[in-house]
This record gives sequence, structure tokens and C-alpha cells, in this order.
Amino acid sequence: MRKIIVCTFLTLDGVMQAPGGPDEDTQSGFEHGGWQKPVSDDEVGTAIAGWYEVSDAMLLGRKTYEIFASYWPTADPGNPFTHRMNSMHKYVASRTLTSLEWQNSTLLEGDIPDAVRKLKASDGGNINVVGSGDLAQTLMRHNLVDEYRLTIHPVIIGTGKRLFADGAIPTALEPVSVSTTKGGTIVGVYRPNGEPGHDSY
Repeated sequence: MRKIIVCTFLTLDGVMQAPGGPDEDTQSGFEHGGWQKPVSDDEVGTAIAGWYEVSDAMLLGRKTYEIFASYWPTADPGNPFTHRMNSMHKYVASRTLTSLEWQNSTLLEGDIPDAVRKLKASDGGNINVVGSGDLAQTLMRHNLVDEYRLTIHPVIIGTGKRLFADGAIPTALEPVSVSTTKGGTIVGVYRPNGEPGHDSY
């Protein structure tokens, strides 16, 4: 069975909104877009590249799809990510899009959790959920996430969309690998492991 892997850049206070640029996502008046690059380093890039080597598709919400589709088809071919992003299959969850122009893109039909269950049962490799906060939260609510791959960067934003927003399902996580880069970013891979325990000191 294919794994659904949530791959997300986070601030130390859990914000995932608009890491890539000032105008990436200004919803709700967000003014901190582009927060990731100043606190990133080469080791973060190496880790992210590794995440794509073990997956052969992406699962994207509409906003992230539109951001990627406006950039990667004409991105620098010398960038090793360009070919990878364009050649990977993209599955897109959207209630408003009716067609997709970016190569190797498929619009999911019907109920999204049901469509993702069918994807998980289909032939192929792992599927990365990149950005796409609303979609990630839908998948979490329906117990469809098999793994989290998170880069947690040394910066506090204070506002913005969070991956684990209010109403997140309480979940215990099994650490698969956790390391810290020279720039202070935590690179953590975790798997859901049932309900969290409770005890007292």
C-alpha cells in the first residue's frame, strides 16, 4: 500500500503559511511570507531532496498546486528539483478547478478522503503532501496520514496557518529519525502511533 506523507516546513511556533515568498499566501493579512529562506541551510535542502527520492507523486490542494504550477514548468532547468517536480505525478484536490495545465497532473474526483483511500490502495510509490494545509488537516481527520516529515525552523512568527491547528486529532507520534542542522533546524520524521498516553508525575 502506498504511504501518504505530509512534508511541511514549520516555524518553531508551528506556522506553515507562505514559507517560500512574500506574496505566496497573504490570506488573512499574513505579512511574514518568505520566512524560510533566511533560516534555512544546505542540510535542509539535502533532507528535502531525500524526501522526494523515496516518493513518486505529490498530493496537493488547490492553492499549493496553483503556486507550483505557476513556477515549476518554466523554472531553471539547471535546478535539480525542476525536472523532478515536473516529472512527478500530481494529484490535486479542489472543489473549484475543472482542468489542470501542469504536466502529469490529475484532478481527484468525488469525496476527497475516499479518493485518497483509492490512491493508497493503487500501484505506485509513496505520495508526498506538500504545503496544502487544509488538505493535510482533512487527511489527518480521516486517519489517512502515514508519516510526517517536518523541518522546524528557528524562527517565531506569531500568526498564520498552522499544520496542527485548533481541533487537531490527538495523536501519539513515533519518531523515525530526528536531527538538527548546523543552522538550528530540526528535521524530524514521525509516524502516527495511536492515541497519546496520559500519566502523572
